[in-house]
Amino acid sequence: MQTALKAIFWISILLLAYNYVAYPLLIYVLSRVFGRKQVPADPADETLPSVSLLIAAHNEEDVISERIQNALALDYPRDKLEIVIASDGSTDGTNEIVERFAGREVVLLAFAQNRGKSTVLNDAINRLRGEIVMLSDANTMMDRMAARRLARWFQDSKIGAVCGKLELYDSQGSRNADGFYWKYENLIKRCEGYLGGVLGANGAIYAIRRSVYQQIPSDTLIDDFTIPLLARLRTGCGIAYDRDAIAFEETAPDIHAEFRRRARIGAGGFQALARLWPLMHPRFGWTAFTFFSHKVLRWLSPFFLVAILLSNILLARDVQYGALLAAQVVFYGLALIGNHWSFSGRIGRVLRLPTLFTAVNAALAVGFGRWLLHQQTGTWNRTRRLPIPPVHAL
Repeated sequence: MQTALKAIFWISILLLAYNYVAYPLLIYVLSRVFGRKQVPADPADETLPSVSLLIAAHNEEDVISERIQNALALDYPRDKLEIVIASDGSTDGTNEIVERFAGREVVLLAFAQNRGKSTVLNDAINRLRGEIVMLSDANTMMDRMAARRLARWFQDSKIGAVCGKLELYDSQGSRNADGFYWKYENLIKRCEGYLGGVLGANGAIYAIRRSVYQQIPSDTLIDDFTIPLLARLRTGCGIAYDRDAIAFEETAPDIHAEFRRRARIGAGGFQALARLWPLMHPRFGWTAFTFFSHKVLRWLSPFFLVAILLSNILLARDVQYGALLAAQVVFYGLALIGNHWSFSGRIGRVLRLPTLFTAVNAALAVGFGRWLLHQQTGTWNRTRRLPIPPVHAL
């Protein structure tokens, strides 16, 4: 019994450490040795593909006007850029605001019923004119060169989707530590991009060939992850990452709002795993490696943490394991302190890490429960945010 408990304890620690520490280091080294860092040249205006910027929205009257103005400011040939707002049963002033821009090549697709983002995307895609569909969110602001930088990758016929870089902006000075986590994730994504193993995208800024878009189930929870990988699974197309195609978005106002968002992402992760697991077949090359190492093990992390804690409690009579249990208690105690009290300076930065780590994994555990019990739906559950000042977006 003791041997089995020790094996559970140490194997769980090793898998957790591999995912959070060893994998980022390993993917960095592999990207240096085997990666391709060459960025495509910018094509001339006449050779640029036609692009449809698609923004799905639900009750976004607070931000939609500024979002459209930001889209109109994109540096892309006007005759090759279509801006489409797909309103999913909005009941506020969203539709009326969009209609004011009708004379400026802005199209409103107003769906009467709120059916969820995935259904809206499926319906809207078929009505677009562009060869390339660029997807974004209503509360996102894009750098004026973002469309050109995404479009340049499609000169390569093997590329089916391109993910841009999302930079998070904290206008309130909140305690949310998601910015640090996002920088960590962006570094991993950049290295995966060098190897051709990009995993999905983020909804703020990515593009996909309309010809490789695959209809997604209406209950899909994380469409920005599923859409590119489903195209990869069914067509074999490549997914690129462009760190210079930038979008900006405000962080969630506090760690509790971020927790709710991550719980939804967690439920979506387990849902996606059930649908996209064939990507772990070796024929998908680096994608198989990154999918297992980065995503599958990350989604299983809450179970590793529970296994570590429970096995450690049962082994605590041993002095060595008693000390390790005390270290766990201190770690989770710091996470609770960081969650309930705000500290500035070095102390605050130290406390944010255990708080963020614990919150992320607790949210994944909650997400797993919601997925298992079918409690998470595909309809909108917005985190209220404000658009960032234009100076940061243009």
